[in-house]
Amino acid sequence: MKNNFLVLYILLVAAQMLICNYLHLTPYLMLTLLPTLVLCLPTKVKTAAALLIAFATGLSVDLIAEGALGINTVALLPVALLRRSICDFIFGEELVVRGEDFSIRKYGLPKVLFALFLVLSLFLVIYLWADGAATRPWLFNLIRFAVSLAAGMLLGVAVVDMLMPDDRR
Repeated sequence: MKNNFLVLYILLVAAQMLICNYLHLTPYLMLTLLPTLVLCLPTKVKTAAALLIAFATGLSVDLIAEGALGINTVALLPVALLRRSICDFIFGEELVVRGEDFSIRKYGLPKVLFALFLVLSLFLVIYLWADGAATRPWLFNLIRFAVSLAAGMLLGVAVVDMLMPDDRR
């Protein structure tokens, strides 16, 4: 990983910890940067390494910020597992073959939003299930999913722009 990317990644994980600890606006909103961070891992990072990075990231957030140990980890691992497939499907296989990274400027906002939609949806479905979805009303979980997805996508665009600057600028 590039040194600048690694520093930004660690700072954004720390920001996620602060969000988990201090930013509780409503029970319907769960802000998360984690799926976007895993999606933005450089394409040179293989799936096994991405799984290890996602495990370490999720576990560190769980240990320091979340009350439930393993909740972010269990939701983040499928994102890391499917990251390459999602990138191949949306951005094309040549992205991985060339070892390039995606950016909003290079591939366009609609494709990046679709990738964010997929990874955030996957993360939130698993997170909400692990967070006791069976004990809460169905409508509450649906509203929480929709509100968290919308906020996560807005936040995710800023994170993608920060982590994946276009080389052509």
